Amino acid sequence: MSTPPRDRFDEVPRSTGRVGAHRAEAPGMNGWIVLLWSAAAALVLIVGGIFASLVVMGRIDLFPEAAPVTTSTPGVKGEIDTSYRVMILNATPDEGLGEELRQTLLDNGWTAETVFASDGASEDFPQTTVYFVDDADVSAALGLAELIGGAEVEKSDFYAGLNDSDSPQLTVVLGLDKAAAAPETPAE
Repeated sequence: MSTPPRDRFDEVPRSTGRVGAHRAEAPGMNGWIVLLWSAAAALVLIVGGIFASLVVMGRIDLFPEAAPVTTSTPGVKGEIDTSYRVMILNATPDEGLGEELRQTLLDNGWTAETVFASDGASEDFPQTTVYFVDDADVSAALGLAELIGGAEVEKSDFYAGLNDSDSPQLTVVLGLDKAAAAPETPAE
């Protein structure tokens, strides 16, 4: 049998310790640095998850619509038009405030079939507001606001879905300015 030819690696002395670069410590990978990077990554993931869940739940609106502009048209005069349907939402803690306003409208020419009163979704609406949908409704909304006494007038289609007929509708949201017992603000 023949022997393999000798080369330069045949002269390397044998050692009993570990040999090889694969066992060397990685330069710059200190335990504290790894811990800091892990903490930073966890923080980014937690904050991102909270933000995403708030967006999904609707608590944060990424693309908000422009806020409705309070209408103050100097050339338009308010006139009472009883052909409009009126939805009254009581957004105050006072019981029966919506029914009182309904009776006021009935006394001023509206029919019982065109005036509806209900409780609102909240009890802390600040200012009584008359909402209208179309620009043609400005005069009727201003007239209703004058009849109520000191209500704001805004154009908004938020309540347009509540109208189940072809006749135009105005929506009145009663605010704390009309409430007899406004809630007290907590003392500091």
